[in-house]
Parts: sequence; C-alpha cells; structure tokens
Amino acid sequence: MAQALSQFMPLWLGQIIQYVLVGTALVLFAVLNMLFITWMERKAIGRFQDRIGANRAGPFGLLQPIADMVKIMTKEDITPTAASRIIYNVGPLVVVPPALLVFAVLPFGWGLSGSDLNIGLLYVFAIASTATIGILAAGWGSNNKYSLLGAMRAVAQMVSYEVPQVLSIIGIVMLAGTLSLQGIVAKQAYMGWFILLQPLAFLIFLTATMAEVNRTPFDLPEAESEIIAGHHTEYSGLKFGMFYLAEYISVLFISALAATLFLGGYTIPFIPTDNPIHTVLGPFVLIAKTYFFVFLTMWIRGTLPRVRVDHLMGFAWKALVPLCLLNILVVGFISPFINLWTQSLGNLAFLVVIPVMLVANAFMFGILYFFISRLVRQNEVKLAEGAVPAR
Repeated sequence: MAQALSQFMPLWLGQIIQYVLVGTALVLFAVLNMLFITWMERKAIGRFQDRIGANRAGPFGLLQPIADMVKIMTKEDITPTAASRIIYNVGPLVVVPPALLVFAVLPFGWGLSGSDLNIGLLYVFAIASTATIGILAAGWGSNNKYSLLGAMRAVAQMVSYEVPQVLSIIGIVMLAGTLSLQGIVAKQAYMGWFILLQPLAFLIFLTATMAEVNRTPFDLPEAESEIIAGHHTEYSGLKFGMFYLAEYISVLFISALAATLFLGGYTIPFIPTDNPIHTVLGPFVLIAKTYFFVFLTMWIRGTLPRVRVDHLMGFAWKALVPLCLLNILVVGFISPFINLWTQSLGNLAFLVVIPVMLVANAFMFGILYFFISRLVRQNEVKLAEGAVPAR
C-alpha cells in the first residue's frame, strides 16, 4: 500500500497512512467482535442454564451489546474521595492497549498481518504481560481493601500462569524452528496441526491462558462472594467499561492465538500456505477456528465451578510447570529426528511425525496418570486413617 501511495506523496507519508489504516482496521475488528462475543456468551450460558438469554433489544437480542455500551458511556463517573486519583485513573488506561497491540502480529492470511515479526510470539507475551501493571494500579489506587486484595490475587495468578503458558509453547517453537506466527502456520501445512503433535501442550496452554485472562473457573480475582468485584470494585461508567473491554478482547485474541498455534491458523488442510485461496478465505477460516475456542471457553464457564485460591496456585506450580518441563524434554529428544524426516519426506512428513508424536504424548499422559492415581491412593489412605488429605 505504501508503495502505491508513494506515486502521489512521499514514501514516509504513505507508510504513516498505511500504519494508521491497518491499526484502525485491527482495532475495529477487535471491538466489533468483542461486542458480538458478549451477546454470544449471554445466549450460550443461557442455553446451558436452561434460560433464553438476551432477547429484548433487537432481533434475537443482537442489539443488547449496543444498549450495554450506551449505558456504560452515559453512567456517572465516580471517583472515591480517598482514592489516589492519578494511579486510580491510570489503571483503566493501561489495561486496554496491551489487549489491542497483540493483534499486530496475528496472521489473517498469506501476507495478511499487521507486521510479520520474526519474534512474533515473544512480542505477544511481552506486551500481554504489561496488563498486570494496570490491574495492580487499579487495586492500589482505589484505596479499598477488597480492590487491593483482588489486584494482588490477579497479579499473583497472572504471573504464576504465565510460566506454564510460555513453557507450553516451547515445544511448538522447537518443532517449527521459528518464533514467527506466519512461520508456525506455514510449518503446520506439511507437518500437520500441532494439536495432533502436542495435545498435552494444548491442554496446558488452554488451561494457563484461561487463568491468565481470569475466566471461570479461574476468576478468583473477581470472586464476588469473597472480594466483591476485585480490582475494579470502585470503578463505574466508562472506566469500568475499559476493564470489561480488555477482558473480552483478550478472550478473542487468546482464541485466535490458540487457533494459530494448534489448528493451523488461516490455512485449510492439504492446501499449500502460499496458495492464493488463503489470501481470500484465510481470514474467514481463522475467524471460524477462533470462535470454536471462544465457544469452548464459554462452555467451560457454564460447566465448571470456581476453584479455591490455594488449589489454583498449587495447580500452576505443582502440576502444569512439571508437565511443561517433561514435554520440553521429550520434544527436545525427538525434534532432531523430526527435522530429518521433514527434510527427506517433504510434504509427506506428517505420515511419520504425527504417529511418533502421538506415541510420545501417550507416554507423557501415562506418567501423568501414574502420579494422579498415586496421589488419589495416598489421600484415600489418609482419609481412612482419619487424617487430613494433602492439598
């Protein structure tokens, strides 16, 4: 685009216009999908709970998100008298930009991405981790013990689950040989979807990512029965809406990222990545895969109860992190052979790679089952002896 505009204006001006247009398109994509996801969640959770869901505003309740947006924008903005005003107002401003900036490296098709960074995954996790600053600022600046407790819970949870989240994708990086999201998608075109090669890593990534964005059953920072609404207890109007916006945009992005890393992103099976059909249909394929994961998060929310905070933190460090290290060890042992097979077999490499990786994952699941059954037996013995079981 910048090259085409350079015929009528300086190149630097064309590049600025290109960046502005691409950035605006990505923001509109995120915000409009966020509005639809809020409606979709109400309808889906309503069906799970034997209710109708939103059905008053517009046909099928489709205008309910617009009504919610108008309500949030017109509600009174209240700032607590004892709040630290600067820190209090910084919180909502800091949580939204990271949720939007990560879309810059998301590939929507062959050559369709804001920026194809060769360190795209590193960029995603570096930018996403800065959201904890806004959450902590919101809790501290509110001068409310419930807000501060919720913020501390949120930061502890997000920092803890970032570790297994990042470790879970190291196996994918080792198999793909790149941190570029475009490169990872291209690798899956002839190696097979990574959900088949790394099913254990997929389950760990899904669990850690849901905890990272505070989705049920990991929504301890907003446990209303204990700490009201967590770090945004004292916020109202548009400031509360910014936290709401950041959470649902994050759900959209993690779903798109999961689709990119594990389901081949915008690619259609058995069609080369650089085929022109991916430029046309790629965005629609990615959106379809993304909404599969969006629905999965809603399904989990409507099914599982909230876990206890000590169980939540212990699960990250005692279960997910060791499993990630085991997965890295296994992939590190097998990856040299996989590289050899891909070089010799080309597009037929998936016929060998997928069975070998499935066997390796079956081995890891067997180890997981052994330790879980052993822990269950130990707890049964302690219960029989009248002792308190291990947590």
